[in-house]
Amino acid sequence: MRAAVLNGFDERPVIGEIDLGDILPQEVRIRTAATGVCHSDRFGQTGGNPHLELPAVLGHEAAGEVLEVGSAVTSVRPGDHVVVAPAGSCGTCTWCSQGHPQHCANLMRVRAPGLGSRLVRDGDPVTQYVGIGSFAEEMLVQASSVAQVPKEMPLDRAALLGCAVITGLGAVRHSAAVRLGQSVAVIGCGGVGLSAIQGAVLSGASRVIAIDRMPEKLAMATSFGATDVVDASTTDPVQAVLDLTGGVDHVIEVVGMPSTIEQSFAMLGTRGTATVVGLGRPGDTAALPTTAFLGERRIQGSRLGGTQLRVDVPLYARMYLTGRLDLDPLLGRTIGLDAVGEALDELHHATAARTVVTF
Repeated sequence: MRAAVLNGFDERPVIGEIDLGDILPQEVRIRTAATGVCHSDRFGQTGGNPHLELPAVLGHEAAGEVLEVGSAVTSVRPGDHVVVAPAGSCGTCTWCSQGHPQHCANLMRVRAPGLGSRLVRDGDPVTQYVGIGSFAEEMLVQASSVAQVPKEMPLDRAALLGCAVITGLGAVRHSAAVRLGQSVAVIGCGGVGLSAIQGAVLSGASRVIAIDRMPEKLAMATSFGATDVVDASTTDPVQAVLDLTGGVDHVIEVVGMPSTIEQSFAMLGTRGTATVVGLGRPGDTAALPTTAFLGERRIQGSRLGGTQLRVDVPLYARMYLTGRLDLDPLLGRTIGLDAVGEALDELHHATAARTVVTF
């Protein structure tokens, strides 16, 4: 099958032929229909993930059709339409048992020693990025990474549920637990940030402030329900938020830079909470004023929005199909597999919410 293989960090993936290994009992083989191009993929491409071994197939936000299931798989069957996400879990460790599968102690993103690799090129193993590797015509993944969606759900929209939506909307629902009437600021209005804005609107936030450096993304944020926008390229975002609200109840930080994490904490009002969703680079540090904690301000992280994959993905799919969740504007443009390298290079200045590879 054709796949985009990353052979060296800071290089573009190369389109070539790779093979799938034999399916194991707890695995699912899927024909890829669509997969998003996410900043996390760029993070892996540039060496930001210290656990990524090369060569590797990037891509982790996907949807497709089940072709084959392992002998122990009962959750899906051939012909089902599914979303694939880096949310696999063992289901039995301490964190899974407490309802926090995003912190699973045994993610099973790679096979146990002696069981071979799921992806092979010329007899040598190829790594799947975060256990998925969706920049390929087919995927062979752990069954716990898969959630079924209705067949009437368009698969290019369904792919967005594999990361952007579950992370952004989930951060609002699960991690921040935004309540009716509270105020929310969102720093970064890409696919994840726009999903967080939708989540804030759905939660009944009284004020939703969108912050970005690109006017095009701020315009999209308004269409998703933001009540105010702040252009951080021309305005001090902290002062702007304080002028608008005196300090917000929640900030959802989606950029992952030390400066924006510091800004998120500075925007809070008394007893406010900053939820950091953005992926920072190893070694980055942020400085916080200690006296601010006297106001009972809090800062926390959010991993994959605290998502329960097989609960949340079907829910969001139904919400889309009934008109309560808008995914169409998130799909900025579609490309073919050959254009993945270019799309990764353009991520930092892309004005579209999400670029999606379709097969």
